[in-house]
Amino acid sequence: MSQTNLDIQLKTLPESPGVYQYFDAEGTIIYVGKAKNLKKRVSSYFTKTHENGKTRVLVKRIANIKHIVVETETDALLLENNLIKKHRPRYNVLLKDDKSYPWICIKNERFPRVFHTRRYIKDGSEYFGPYTSIKTVYTLLDLIRGLYQIRTCNYDLAESKIEAGKYKVCLEYHLGNCKGPCEGLEAEEHYNQNIKAIREIIKGNFKDSLGNFKQQMRQFAENMQFEEAQLIKEKIEVLENYQAKSTIVNPKISNVDVFSIVSDAGHGYVNFLQLSYGSIIRSHTLEIKKKLDETDKELLELAIIEIRARFNSTSKEIYVPFKVDIGEELKVTIPQLGDKKHILDLSLRNAKYYRLERFKQVKITDPDRHANRIMAQMKADLRLKEEPRHIECFDNSNIQGTNPVAACVVFKNGKPSKKDYRHFNIKTVEGPDDFASMEEVVFRRYRRLLEENQPLPQLIIIDGGKGQLSSALKSLDALELRGKIAIIGIAKRLEELFYPNDPIPLYLDKKSETLKVIQQLRNEAHRFGIEHHRNKRSKQALNTEMETIPGIGEKTIIELLKKFKSAKRIANAKIDELEEVVGNSRATKIYNYYHKE
Repeated sequence: MSQTNLDIQLKTLPESPGVYQYFDAEGTIIYVGKAKNLKKRVSSYFTKTHENGKTRVLVKRIANIKHIVVETETDALLLENNLIKKHRPRYNVLLKDDKSYPWICIKNERFPRVFHTRRYIKDGSEYFGPYTSIKTVYTLLDLIRGLYQIRTCNYDLAESKIEAGKYKVCLEYHLGNCKGPCEGLEAEEHYNQNIKAIREIIKGNFKDSLGNFKQQMRQFAENMQFEEAQLIKEKIEVLENYQAKSTIVNPKISNVDVFSIVSDAGHGYVNFLQLSYGSIIRSHTLEIKKKLDETDKELLELAIIEIRARFNSTSKEIYVPFKVDIGEELKVTIPQLGDKKHILDLSLRNAKYYRLERFKQVKITDPDRHANRIMAQMKADLRLKEEPRHIECFDNSNIQGTNPVAACVVFKNGKPSKKDYRHFNIKTVEGPDDFASMEEVVFRRYRRLLEENQPLPQLIIIDGGKGQLSSALKSLDALELRGKIAIIGIAKRLEELFYPNDPIPLYLDKKSETLKVIQQLRNEAHRFGIEHHRNKRSKQALNTEMETIPGIGEKTIIELLKKFKSAKRIANAKIDELEEVVGNSRATKIYNYYHKE
């Protein structure tokens, strides 16, 4: 479709809520979106200057636009969600984990069975779930079977077949797990009362079952049926114990959905908690892959609709960390304190833990994706023009003012590249002068890289504050590299990050992955520099004494140290022990030096 036809389409779009679909030249759907006002929203793609590169590419590829008008914004949200799942457009976010989940089914039959299944069949049966953990399903079913005797067989218990004596009780009856409805030993009305109680327990309402059991226990006790009363008491204890484990908030908070989100440069993680009668009856975290640098608000709105549809939620109220636009049917609460804030914080903590677990898994299973995410995060956090795939960090070491040295460590794709590490002995600076030393090593490093046509880093990190950063900048200016390589300084005291020509430092979150990478670089540079400094001092101290022995050189000293490990042991060694390493002549000179008296 030509640009003229696109312009006509844009002008004729309705100012109504609805869903728009973008198609490319081949007729493939590439993006689906929702809007309160279709005309304003779709036009904004073609009139705004988009910062995100993928959005600019999307707009260039649009060859045709279709739209569907709906009555309300909520309808638009649901339709958008369904179309994304159906067509999976290239530029829409990806909702992870579309697996089948377990349900608890109360079968639509006479004397209903209660069992778990992964198949949702529309046959009039009741399905509760889906649950995100099969352990939760088994725990609930074990609880139910411990409280109520319900059948597990799949017989057709029609009244006529029972009266005809078609079935016989099985082992479950003799074990006390079933009351034998197949032989007419349990009335249908009594069985259905148990099913009604089971239905409430699955929903999270323990109040009715506890009340009924306590009443039964009192009746048995009054009738002197103490064994039966003890059995009921044990059931009450089981139910109360289960309730105590699951109730973590105010029991008045009922039938509420809680949503929270954490995100990074590439993904969003939305946690969902479902509350019923003060208990969490479901927890699930949805991973969403970003495509067009979507905001947390956009991701959360999409996730709320998807999760509520997936888990068949009928809650009329949701708790969220910030305002979302999801129609007028739902009450949106943004908790500020108390139990409501507590449960929202718990949801957020679940989202963070899930994100952390995914990071650890991806680091093992897909290291490239892990590196890509770290690089994208660093680019955003440090306000860089490109991803810092190659980073170099400099540190000076001149302990007690002696043997000034410097270290340069190199990280590639967020990992140490030890073969590229370099030590520098300071040549042009007299005495301990950190600023002048930094200027020298930065100049020497990048002059050499330029001379050898080696790739330059995207980011230089200077271990130090404004002074060291200014010194490094002088060298970049001399080599005409200012502006071609990003450079920052990190001060040790408060982990401030300094930028050229910016008096105000940047403070990153102490848990930020970007800061952790920078700290790892700084610590590695410090370790590498100290190691070189220590070796240099040790060698100098050793040489000062041993090299004064006439006829003894560096190679002889190294051979002796390999054998004896220290200068003290060499001094105390017997002459025949020395001869084994360096021969008679040199051994005699060394032995006589240490045994002059």
